[in-house]
Amino acid sequence: MPRLTSQGTAQFVAKLLAAERRRRGTPCGSRALTCFGQAVLGLRWFRDRITADALARDHGISRATAYRYLDEVIAVLEDQAPDLGQALARARDQGFSHVILDGKVFLCDRCKEPAISARGEVIDLWYSGKAHAHGGNIQAVLAPDGFPLWVSPAEPGSVHDLTAARAHALPALYQAAAANLPILADPGYDGAGIGILIPVKQPPAPPMTSPWTPACSPSTGDCTSTSPARSPTPSRLIRWPGSTSARHRCAKRYSSPQAPRPPPVDTSTGAGRRSSSPEPSIATSYA
Repeated sequence: MPRLTSQGTAQFVAKLLAAERRRRGTPCGSRALTCFGQAVLGLRWFRDRITADALARDHGISRATAYRYLDEVIAVLEDQAPDLGQALARARDQGFSHVILDGKVFLCDRCKEPAISARGEVIDLWYSGKAHAHGGNIQAVLAPDGFPLWVSPAEPGSVHDLTAARAHALPALYQAAAANLPILADPGYDGAGIGILIPVKQPPAPPMTSPWTPACSPSTGDCTSTSPARSPTPSRLIRWPGSTSARHRCAKRYSSPQAPRPPPVDTSTGAGRRSSSPEPSIATSYA
């Protein structure tokens, strides 16, 4: 159906209703509303979500007549809708770079129906856990700008998007993908198959590297800690993640090999006493 303005859309629907009345043989002037008035009634229900009671009051008809007229508008529009194969062929002819597959739960009432789940529990078939309300699951194929090209019949609200897509959309979409028409979808369609492109849930992590890379000179014992967040700066203390003992081991490993060691214990001057030569400190080991 072509994209029209508000008045143009009403006139288009009115022509469809007039053709349907002629097909049925409806006598002229026997209806409470003209074809244009009935078209306006149906479009108000679609666009403004006005209830049938309000439509009946505004157009001066009964509620039963408003429901009947509304059903006729939906029926004539449904007959004009293309099937999925035609919609995809039109998308290729118009040079679309891709199409979008998406699903939505449309809320509705008076549709409670008990059913047995896969776990053997009694559930409400039309209750959607995703929307937390009763509704029908509709699958749609959209143009890159979001304009709907095709919509599927309604599935119960408890049916998953992927299950509904497998029943109504995926067979034709596979052929379109093989003809170089990419199909984009959200992560809910994970596992749909080749040709259905979804976002990556978690990109592969880069290789694990330490945030601090020590570079020590074996001749001088001077260490430089290099951080990816800032330029290399000289430091006397290697900032290395870990426990205190690990840092001590790292300091001993990168200390200067020319640094003097503590003298052995002098047993002649007393048990357990060392010589009077001073012990080197950690600071001198790095000097």
